[in-house]
Amino acid sequence: MSKAYTVMAPTCPSRVVLHRIGARWTVFVVTALAQGPMRFSELKAHIQGITPKVLTETLRALHHDGLLERTDFGGQPPHVEYALTDLGRSLLEPLAAVREWAETHVPDVQAANARHSS
Repeated sequence: MSKAYTVMAPTCPSRVVLHRIGARWTVFVVTALAQGPMRFSELKAHIQGITPKVLTETLRALHHDGLLERTDFGGQPPHVEYALTDLGRSLLEPLAAVREWAETHVPDVQAANARHSS
């Protein structure tokens, strides 16, 4: 029997999951990996504005939560690739909907900001 989770309950573990999904850089990393595995330097170049420290922290957290896998191919210099797991891929559809909403409603949000800034 599955346990019922409710994100509105203060001690519900689903809050941790929602926090991870809502973390600032999670959407960008998951979206970047949608097309396939990438190396750290490729991710950093693709996700403009992310610092190496924050990218490292985000990758570690997503790996810890089972959303991505890290494959170390060894060698000199080290060759490491990151790829979405099945669990991580299951986030693509909901994140695509949020991204589409954000891109569609930029003018609305900017207009509301302008109204409140005047």
